[in-house]
Amino acid sequence: MVRKAENGADMLDREKSKRVSALAELWPFIAPYRILLTAAVLALVLTATVSLILPLAVRRVVDNFGTEDGAILDQYFLAAVGIAGLLAIGTGLRYALVTRLGERVVADIRKALFARVIGLSPAFFEKTMTGEILSRVTTDTTLILSVIGSSISIALRNILIFVGGLILMLFTSAKLSGMVLLLVPAVIVPILMLGRKLRKLSRQNQDWIAASSGNASEALLNVQTVQAFTHEDASRTMFSNVTEQSFDVAKERVTVRAIMTMIVIFLVFTGIVGVLWIGAQDVRAGIMTVGSLIQFVIYSVMVAGSVAALSEVWGEVQRAAGATERLVELLQAEDEVKDPARPIPLPAPVKGRIVFDGVSFSYPTRREAPALDHLDLVIEPGETVALVGPSGAGKTTIIQLIQRFYDPQTGHVTLDGVALDEMARQDFRSALALVPQEPVIFAASARDNIRFGRADATDAEVEEAAQTAAAHDFITSLPQGYDTFLGERGVMLSGGQKQRVAIARAILRDAPVLLLDEATSALDAESERAVQHAVDALSQERTTVIVAHRLATVKKADRIIVMDQGRIVAEGTHDALVAQGGLYARLARLQFTDGQAA
Repeated sequence: MVRKAENGADMLDREKSKRVSALAELWPFIAPYRILLTAAVLALVLTATVSLILPLAVRRVVDNFGTEDGAILDQYFLAAVGIAGLLAIGTGLRYALVTRLGERVVADIRKALFARVIGLSPAFFEKTMTGEILSRVTTDTTLILSVIGSSISIALRNILIFVGGLILMLFTSAKLSGMVLLLVPAVIVPILMLGRKLRKLSRQNQDWIAASSGNASEALLNVQTVQAFTHEDASRTMFSNVTEQSFDVAKERVTVRAIMTMIVIFLVFTGIVGVLWIGAQDVRAGIMTVGSLIQFVIYSVMVAGSVAALSEVWGEVQRAAGATERLVELLQAEDEVKDPARPIPLPAPVKGRIVFDGVSFSYPTRREAPALDHLDLVIEPGETVALVGPSGAGKTTIIQLIQRFYDPQTGHVTLDGVALDEMARQDFRSALALVPQEPVIFAASARDNIRFGRADATDAEVEEAAQTAAAHDFITSLPQGYDTFLGERGVMLSGGQKQRVAIARAILRDAPVLLLDEATSALDAESERAVQHAVDALSQERTTVIVAHRLATVKKADRIIVMDQGRIVAEGTHDALVAQGGLYARLARLQFTDGQAA
């Protein structure tokens, strides 16, 4: 159940980038909000400018302490208060605008990620754990929110203060400024050197967090199996190991960042103390005024503070760059199944003729083991065809290829004469209704679970479908009837009840092609008989493909296809196949006579 963070998908096996240029990939999400961005930048420039003006006012006040005209001093004090007011307003405005921009952009990114992932074919999910994807949608987007909504704003503001402060320091005292500038390389070098390592550790940290989420998700989604096999301690150990790996990387990242911060702050403030000492000597010598020295010191502190803030923010920006890379990889993930650029429309009305023409197929994770081997199969409109055979014969694969969850390596599948890969998946899938081998129940009411088959169905139509599927009686016995919340994955229902809800969903869809993959395997004899009658009535007017191990459910099929190792080994009616002998007759003998010779 445990996978390393780098496992599971090609997109996790990437070269670790050493640049923050990945943040440029966020521009398409920011661009639609240019007005909001411009307003935020203007507010940011305003606050930085006002911050740089404030030391000028302080110098005026200090240098005019000894003036005989108190009114001038009062004006300087009032001006300082006014500047402080502008600073407060600008800061509040900047925070509101930048935070709103960050929330809006991240909301759009999350929507884009979900929209992309929900349309990816099952081949993608064979290689990537769902928990890893959820980690990207939640943890990684939270990092980006932190950067867009805070860190970038802080970084830009401090860059403006750094540049503006240096310029004003030059005007205040070129001599002292020259000495300060000598400190800049000493500060920037450790930022660049340690920052590169910090970026790599940040990326690894996020990968391990994704692995931890994937591990927890897998265990919790299968908690009954975990508990049934008393695997709790082993699961705890597995999750603990992955989480500890994440913590170890995080600890190293925090240590590197702390060392970088210590070095920068020490160098900056040691330099300021040295410059202040020289400035004090100049004041004593009458070369500069006390106000000028105070102004220079304030600018020095502002510049030093901006450098320290930038070193702090740099780590956040690097983490966000790593998160952005991961999100962009997900948004740009190559899907093996794609809609054509110019799809052919689905023929109308849909008759339901399905043809497999020389189809060979292997699953992406099992290329060496063909699931279908040069299969030729024609299913006529309105025909009920049953697929039987041992496990692994390729029966469910046929159902999956009809839905184009995968594309065959050779040959093609057609619906009413049009190849599936020439149509939009959304288009032809609307003509299909599926009852899967493992029925899926959503965390919603019974009514909404059935209405999943057709969103615009009325309550009366939902209940009629439930009655046809022999689900009405047990649903009405639930605490709130059709409005009863069924819990995550339908934990309130038995296996047979879940299957009847799934059958009702397919009945409600009323599609021209009905796909039943072991649809009655979890039903008791009485429910199976009731559902079988419903399926018989339903299949009269549509093409029906049935996958079944229990031969009693396929006796009435128009044609039975016997499969073994991805090939068709026999076909015909039940009686004809029994008379022929072979694989079907052996399966029938095992099921109907307990394996004894008939």
